[in-house]
Amino acid sequence: MTAPAPRSRSFADGAEDHERLPPVRFAFDGHTWKEIAHLLLNLPMSLLGFVYVVTTVWVSGVLTLTVIGIPLLAATLLGARQLGKLERARARALLGVRVEEPTPLPWAGRGAGTQRLWMTLKDPVAWRTLLYDFIRLPWGVLTFCTTLVSLFVLWPVLPFVARGLANVDRAMVRGLLSPSDELERRIAELESDRGVVVDTAAADLRRIERDLHDGAQARLVNLAMGLGLAKEKLLEDPDGAAAMVEEAHGEVKLALQELRDLARGIHPAVLTDRGLDAALSSVATRCTVPVQVTADLPSRPAPAIEGIAYFTVSELLQNISKHSGARTASVDVWRADDRLLIQVRDDGHGGASLDGGSGMRGLAERLGAVDGLFVVDSPAGGPTTVTAELPWRDRA
Repeated sequence: MTAPAPRSRSFADGAEDHERLPPVRFAFDGHTWKEIAHLLLNLPMSLLGFVYVVTTVWVSGVLTLTVIGIPLLAATLLGARQLGKLERARARALLGVRVEEPTPLPWAGRGAGTQRLWMTLKDPVAWRTLLYDFIRLPWGVLTFCTTLVSLFVLWPVLPFVARGLANVDRAMVRGLLSPSDELERRIAELESDRGVVVDTAAADLRRIERDLHDGAQARLVNLAMGLGLAKEKLLEDPDGAAAMVEEAHGEVKLALQELRDLARGIHPAVLTDRGLDAALSSVATRCTVPVQVTADLPSRPAPAIEGIAYFTVSELLQNISKHSGARTASVDVWRADDRLLIQVRDDGHGGASLDGGSGMRGLAERLGAVDGLFVVDSPAGGPTTVTAELPWRDRA
């Protein structure tokens, strides 16, 4: 299963972090001087951000009546992301605020286009950064002036003042410059899942092409050549021609069987006609160990879910045949609320894992691409239990 993206820090974490902050310091140590430096830098940084936001957004708004207005706004949002990156780096260096960087936009590195423009315009990280830079100018003036006056007039209480103002800055950075945990994680997951789906589809197409080229296509070519030779011998050597036709008839049967096997690998007819129970019973008969199939499904799920469930069980049973050394196996399929659950067990020697070479990781990635789950429990010595979970969707 695809590993989840790292969790980032949010404004909701601020209270917990604040409890871990050291108490107000009376000495002018390194932490205090870093906070003072940050507060003095607030004015030039907030002025830079304010000018950037007002200028670029105003120009983009005016030019929305032309073809360059929307692309310019998108460029403004991309620039805001860079300003946010700079501010997070400043907060880490001077305030000790550990804020994770947001994930790249899903279209990064995939070329320009309407989708890229639209994803940029919807980017919540960039919009929050624009808001941060817009509201920071009054705060930057206040913190700069207060810190400067305290340096020359209120020296004894400067550590208190610096710590209080810096804590407000910490809260603002966490609240507006932190990536939104759930949204950012979901974007990363969807981008990863889309890549899995594309790679899987490409691999399946290559497999079908290879099977056709090496199997049925080669047999049909040989069949055509054999029938051509038989036609030439039909008059001068009827017995030889008859033998060649008989051989060609055998080739036709083998080609038909290979095409049936290939079609079954794409989408078996029994799954379409009779459902998951019958299809799993059919695939179980091809396993080299006895398999007991139990399906408790009140109705049939959507064809896409049925297909994923079928091919998941089919590959797991192939793994049992090839790698497990098992004597018996079982397949259980049932519905629990809005989920379709599958458990495949065998009494083999165990040791299966997602890092092994038996295709487990590929199954986990395929199920993860449709919001499914894939769990392997296979201690050394066995038994092995693989649990797969898919979202249930009713047939249209």
